[in-house]
Amino acid sequence: MDSGTPDLADLRNDGSTSRQRVEFSVNAAEKLNETLNAFLQIDRSGALRRAEEIDKNPTKELPLKGVPIAIKDNICVRGLQTSCGSKILGDYHPPYNATVIERLQNAGAIVIGKTNCDEFAMGSSNENSAFGPVRNPWDTTRVPGGSSGGSAASVSAGIVPVALGSDTGGSVRQPASLCGVVGLKPTYGRNSRYGLVAFASSLDQVGIFGRRVRDVAQILGVIAGRDTHDATTAEVAVPDYVGSLTSEKEPDLKGVRIGFPSALFGAGLDQEVGTLVKSAVDVYRELGAEIVDIELPQAPYAIAVYYIIATAEASSNLARFDGVRYGFRAEEAPELRQMYRKTREGGFGPEVKRRIMLGTYVLSAGYYDAYYRKAQQVRTLIKDDFRRAFTSCDALITPTSPTPAFAIGEKVDDPLAMYLNDIYTVTANLAGVPGLSVPCGLSSARLPIGFQLLGPYWSEPMLFKLAHAYEQVRPFNERPAVHAS
Repeated sequence: MDSGTPDLADLRNDGSTSRQRVEFSVNAAEKLNETLNAFLQIDRSGALRRAEEIDKNPTKELPLKGVPIAIKDNICVRGLQTSCGSKILGDYHPPYNATVIERLQNAGAIVIGKTNCDEFAMGSSNENSAFGPVRNPWDTTRVPGGSSGGSAASVSAGIVPVALGSDTGGSVRQPASLCGVVGLKPTYGRNSRYGLVAFASSLDQVGIFGRRVRDVAQILGVIAGRDTHDATTAEVAVPDYVGSLTSEKEPDLKGVRIGFPSALFGAGLDQEVGTLVKSAVDVYRELGAEIVDIELPQAPYAIAVYYIIATAEASSNLARFDGVRYGFRAEEAPELRQMYRKTREGGFGPEVKRRIMLGTYVLSAGYYDAYYRKAQQVRTLIKDDFRRAFTSCDALITPTSPTPAFAIGEKVDDPLAMYLNDIYTVTANLAGVPGLSVPCGLSSARLPIGFQLLGPYWSEPMLFKLAHAYEQVRPFNERPAVHAS
């Protein structure tokens, strides 16, 4: 293992034991964390103990046997911290596993640690963590994207082959693009949110990072499906995602229609990003797909709608963090209201406070109809845009992020500029449709660039098929400057 952990398909045939795989990943995580700050907790003893237990039963067939995996620190893993990148949760250790963790562990995967993230998943750069920013493995002076930057960096740097994150407005797809890996936000209701600390409940979804499309498809097949603990999960059968991929080196996409929203390739899009994504469109055309022009007329309103709905739901969800039941509690606050105030003032960071205040404002009497209700009405129009678009195409292609990774500190004092990084990703969350980011090249500064595929509800097999076809003819084999070896 001299070039990082192998892809999942290779792990079954590389001859290594579960312990060897986990030991490599844990050693790499500990070594590279000084540079990347990608992990908030590394569970060496627990991961090695689990690996040894699996190795003692070599005949038991498990789809993810001995696969090391990293988990974003807002997803509950029994016995490990779940801080959500915030001081207010302190060293909270949940007494239960999230449903997605139960399913991964039952399949043989081994959690090696919890990854750094923007506080309560609120951010586009991973600079909002109370425990310092994550650094991009391609250039450690730049951000990895957010909010799941630690998970994206851990896969990009070859520490683990796959990792989980959460995607509320692009928090898996955007860091996947900036770190040069594959990132999936599934259809809303595809994965259970039980054990995912809520940010905006109508938008949140557990997502997946991997270096190859096949790896992401395999993980989704394990974690997807109905969960009685989460009423928003759908009673929709889980297909064979890996089986939807073609094994042909020259895939044929005749009969597939891909929508091209040309209006999204205008002002604000970095020239190199636009050029590379349009080159990906040309690849699909060469593979036989029909490229059709489509319109998303409500797309310009998506950022405003998203930051009203998401902050309103965050204001409600984060009201539970008050110093009474768990986590951080302010000292020297003898009176209850004073304790509430001091706890939340000292426990939350500036971005979380900003969003709580904005959300509380748009829900307040006299402003609810003007902002929150109106945003929900426009959200319905955005859903209608997608519904109409998918009557004439099987999937859409857009940039994932308007720019490659930017410098740490470059946008931290300009919230609006930071929020605009989500311009291509928030629509999928508002509409509930799946989105998949795929790396398509490097900028002149050797920074990764990705394109995004969006499809109708439950169209993950089609997105995987399209992404894998591109990967077959345009494999992304570049390695970042910081990489496990």
